[in-house]
Amino acid sequence: MSRKIAREYAYKLIFEYIFSETPNLRTFKIFTNADIDESDVNYLERVYYGVINNYDEIINEISKYSQSFALDRIYKTDLSALILAIYEMKYMEDIPLSVSISEAVVLVKKYSTEKSNTFVNGILSSVYKELTEKK
Repeated sequence: MSRKIAREYAYKLIFEYIFSETPNLRTFKIFTNADIDESDVNYLERVYYGVINNYDEIINEISKYSQSFALDRIYKTDLSALILAIYEMKYMEDIPLSVSISEAVVLVKKYSTEKSNTFVNGILSSVYKELTEKK
């Protein structure tokens, strides 16, 4: 398995979490018992619980840059990709910022609308700019 598959599993877990705001250990176990290696299981666990623990902060970050869109107007598929990418960008220094952005765009191209990739890329570019200016 690859990190790409583990990232897609994380995306799906985050999508589910958006609706319930409760961790689903059953779904988590299904994904971690899939044919993924130990490093991907560690990634999935770190991202899923990291997102849950930092959910409000990540949502506030999205709100800051989606000024023309209220959070409830953002497609949940796009919101999931944004949450995942922003978590990686802010908390996982071992993943290049550009990779997090690129992979989020790939996910919305697969699971969302034709215009979603532009929207997601725009918000993540703003987060990128903010993070790189702080360094």
